[in-house]
Amino acid sequence: MGRDEGPADAARHAVTAQAGATAATVSGWRFGSRVERVRASHSFGLVLVLIVASFVFAAVAPDGAWASGLLLLAETFTFAAALWTTGVARQDSKLSLALIVLAAAAALALVIVGGDALTGAVGLLSGLLTVATIAAIVLGVSDQTEVNAQSVTGAICVYLLFGMLFLFLYSVAATLGSGPFFAQGTDGTRSIRLYFSYVTLATLGYGDYTPAGGIGRTLAIVEAIFGQLYLITVVAVLVSRMHVRRRD
Repeated sequence: MGRDEGPADAARHAVTAQAGATAATVSGWRFGSRVERVRASHSFGLVLVLIVASFVFAAVAPDGAWASGLLLLAETFTFAAALWTTGVARQDSKLSLALIVLAAAAALALVIVGGDALTGAVGLLSGLLTVATIAAIVLGVSDQTEVNAQSVTGAICVYLLFGMLFLFLYSVAATLGSGPFFAQGTDGTRSIRLYFSYVTLATLGYGDYTPAGGIGRTLAIVEAIFGQLYLITVVAVLVSRMHVRRRD
């Protein structure tokens, strides 16, 4: 037989519920249910614009500490926008604002101090932010129960972000490596490494630039394999969801 809930039990349940609500929302980041995230989500259009802007800047900006710092800031803003878009973060999230401040401090330190070690660290941080952005977008896409503009735009964002991710990885390898990154006897500029990343991702195989060392070759293989598998799996998932929607 059950017993009636007394005042102490009711108070304990209230404290537990309040703790759960606090855990679900930490400084503006929501960790609630899929329904809650979908209700708070927005279009991935802003994220796509930020990704394209970062791509264009990486392609045209000269090599230099200030450009690497701005790319770090761009990736941070993209991550914050992705969290807001997927409904994970509020617009006034304190954690998102703290990330932006930390990224600005790192970018400023890179400009003032410089050095290969700090340049490599900023590149790795940019790569980690890109991975976090991909994870946030994948969460938002998986929350969608059908093929729509949100899921398609999110899938495009993820594909473009992987090209940016390997740009940062190639740049770190070129900065910290002991020899030229490319077999052509050069580390290449950021623009060249961006070109090489997307050529590899799309498996075009022009061959005008090839990695010289084992790390570069391994990264290129991983990127090429992912480029093929991503298109196959994502297209398969989208098509399967389209069939389900038509049957309904």
